[in-house]
Order: sequence, then structure tokens, then C-alpha cells
Amino acid sequence: MKIAPTGLSGVFVIIPEVHRDERGYLFESFNTNSFKSQNISMEFVQDNQVFSKKGVIRGLHYQLYFPQGKLVSVFQGEIYDIAVDIRVGSPTFGKYVGLNLSGENFKMLFIPKGFAHGYQVLSKTAKVQYKCTNVYHPEDEKGIVWNDNNIDIEWPINNPVLSEKDKNLPTLKTIDKGHLPRF
Repeated sequence: MKIAPTGLSGVFVIIPEVHRDERGYLFESFNTNSFKSQNISMEFVQDNQVFSKKGVIRGLHYQLYFPQGKLVSVFQGEIYDIAVDIRVGSPTFGKYVGLNLSGENFKMLFIPKGFAHGYQVLSKTAKVQYKCTNVYHPEDEKGIVWNDNNIDIEWPINNPVLSEKDKNLPTLKTIDKGHLPRF
């Protein structure tokens, strides 16, 4: 398993070693020792699976009082996955990293606490799974609007499909800094 840093401190691309033969393939999707060897320590307590159609954007979401680190992977289809640094005082505050994850490339993205997360489905449909370091608390969910000019994410598909909630999220600039995590 290769664990590679990104331009954002704490965000890593995970590239598993895939073993293929005439029967199919096998790979480790998580190994605590591999993560610990990179000084990444966490305990996953919840798994989520999401099915979405082409063009759907889910996010940009975060939790303030019950933050979740996430290990995101795709079992079927392809997504453009985003992590945005929203930690007040961070040298990369407001910056993002984006990566294509698919059932073909097997790449995963580890997003630590203190980051907003979202993705857009690029294939006809996609099945996404993510492991979380904290149990979800719906009353603690916060978010940033997907097309925030201050972040300027280059989403691959124009005219995305969004939930009403995600359409009406604030920009990073308009969020009270007390509603953002600290670096």
C-alpha cells in the first residue's frame, strides 16, 4: 500500500497494491499498520455507502463538534473527490485538493478532521464508500456551497445535480469563523 501526501497537510492519496489473476483481484483497502507507519493514527467507527447518478455533487460538508476523518473509496464508477482545508489559522486555509477515484484505479483519499469534503459523480452511476472516525451527528453537519468563488473548485461537469440543502449553503467567506475548526 502506497500512502502519498498531497498539497494539504494531513490529506493523503492511498494507492493499494492490487493482486490480479484469472479469477479477478484482491487488495487491502485498509491496514492500520500502513497508516501508523506514516504517522496517521485514527480509529474508524462508522462506514457509509452512497449511490449517486452522473453529475451529482454531494458536499461540501463538515462537522464542527463531532468531526469526522474519512477514508473515501469507489467500488463502482468514478468520482471527482474534493477536500478543502477550512482550519482557521492553517497556511492552506481555503485551498483544496481534487482527485479522480474510481472502481478501476482503486485510489482512495484520506481526509482528516478539519476539512470540508465533497465529490461529483463522473460516470453514469457511482457507488462510494467511506470509513469515518466519528459517528455522524446530523445536528452538527455544516457546509460550504459547491461553487464558492473563494475556493474556485474546477468541477468537471457543469450544471450539477444538487440537493436543496447543498444549493443554499454559505460561502467560506460568509461563515462565522467560530463555526469553523481551528488549526
